[in-house]
Amino acid sequence: MTRTLRRSLLAALAATLLLCPSAFAGKGFSFGVTAGEVSSSSAILWAHAKKRGRFTLQVASDSRFRRIVASQRVRAIKGNDYTVQARVGRLEPGKRHYYRFRGSGGRRSDRGTFSTAPRPSQNRTVEFAYTGDTDLSAAPGQSKPYWNDGGVFRRMRAERNAFNIHFGDTIYSDSEIPGLLQPIALTVPAKWAKYRINVGNRNLRALRGSAGFFSHWDDHEFVNDFSPNENTFSNDVNIDGRVLYRRSVQAFRDYSPVRYTTRDGIYRRVRWGRNVELFFLDQRSFRSAKADEGGVCNNPQSGEPDLAPTAPQSTRDFFSAVVPALAQPVSQACLDAIRSPDRTYLGQRQLSRFLRDVKRSNARFKIMMNELPIQQYYVLPYDRWEGYEAERQQVLRELRNVKNIVFLTTDVHATLVNDARFQTLESGGARNSGIMDITVGPAATANFGLEIETEVGIPGAGALVDTTFFEPRPPAGVGMQCSVLDQFSYGQVSVSSDQLVITPKGIDGRQQRDDGQPCGPFVMNFER
Repeated sequence: MTRTLRRSLLAALAATLLLCPSAFAGKGFSFGVTAGEVSSSSAILWAHAKKRGRFTLQVASDSRFRRIVASQRVRAIKGNDYTVQARVGRLEPGKRHYYRFRGSGGRRSDRGTFSTAPRPSQNRTVEFAYTGDTDLSAAPGQSKPYWNDGGVFRRMRAERNAFNIHFGDTIYSDSEIPGLLQPIALTVPAKWAKYRINVGNRNLRALRGSAGFFSHWDDHEFVNDFSPNENTFSNDVNIDGRVLYRRSVQAFRDYSPVRYTTRDGIYRRVRWGRNVELFFLDQRSFRSAKADEGGVCNNPQSGEPDLAPTAPQSTRDFFSAVVPALAQPVSQACLDAIRSPDRTYLGQRQLSRFLRDVKRSNARFKIMMNELPIQQYYVLPYDRWEGYEAERQQVLRELRNVKNIVFLTTDVHATLVNDARFQTLESGGARNSGIMDITVGPAATANFGLEIETEVGIPGAGALVDTTFFEPRPPAGVGMQCSVLDQFSYGQVSVSSDQLVITPKGIDGRQQRDDGQPCGPFVMNFER
């Protein structure tokens, strides 16, 4: 064998091993490893031991761990479901690192890798992907995941990104899998069990260990449409919201290496070189109760929260042929609650800090990681920004003069791309903010089209809503630039000094298409 051929084979073998963390499967550990909250100089490193014990975390600059750059002792205990994690600092910016956990008796974790962010002054192109809404559970009596095998995560890993984002609904405490709704996970151990199912998936586990990995919650880490200021939720859940919040935060933090404080929740900023700063918004910890709390928005005909309370009555009348309850006017008390300036979505401290941080940022592109859409589309708005309209309007007003910003969103189980308008169908016509909201997902749960069909009880209702309401331009509809309601998806993002490019992709790794036309890529050129 020639020297050149030998080198080529060794290079190919090394590349294969980097792409196959299972080749380094641990003894005494399960569920792989994760590098969370990666910055230019630090990361929070995570693993899960099979039983209690003391371990040493090692971080190295080489894959054989000959050059150890950081080491810490950690302990696995039952109170954290035997998860271990530690923050390491003083790492060199813009460099690849390797890490593992080791214990006595030959116990060791998988080997993970991540690259630290460049210094804020460095001009580097960065690529990352984001998705959310993940339930990798099996149906009762089955062993394979009901929705899919985690193919979205497999495709994200193949992108070779600097980091990836699992953005909201990282578990489903209240699953949408038929026959699996009960029991709903309301205790810490029950939520741990949900996390173990998801991180036990080989594709998600491999993604978590292959690069930096940012985790974020939405509602299903708690329960559907959760607010800590409510005690009654959908699916007949009755529990003190504050108690459920504390339990859910503990379970999330045990399985998701993330920065959290009681004052700020999981709001944080992430700087990635000169070109990118991400702002992760916590839209659960500090919000007021939803406007439909206590039945104030119940439709008199259906007895349930009105399907589209903020839509003009002319629009409601048009769709009343399909949903007769829409012919009933919405109560003024409901509309007053939705529009009340006394209700908050982010909480005053987070809102003020977020707006200040964005305006002061000197990153070329500012990316708002947004749990729920800020764009308008009227259907069941209570849990979204639309259900807190006064604060939605305030944020858009404050940000409209900040250049080079975009909202990246998950939550609604569809790819929906549009301007985050001040208004769309209201009197006076559509008024753009100039800020795009690019929503993708789900990774593995019921898609939005299926949910619409379930809500109204009519097969094909999702496609009907898409073609008659989402796609037509105002005033006939909301004029989505892209709307795909029936696919699993993720967003692939590339940011250079001159452009931010976002491409929605399906579970096959290909660019999504809407009615046969490409969905994106959506390009923002840097504006001075």
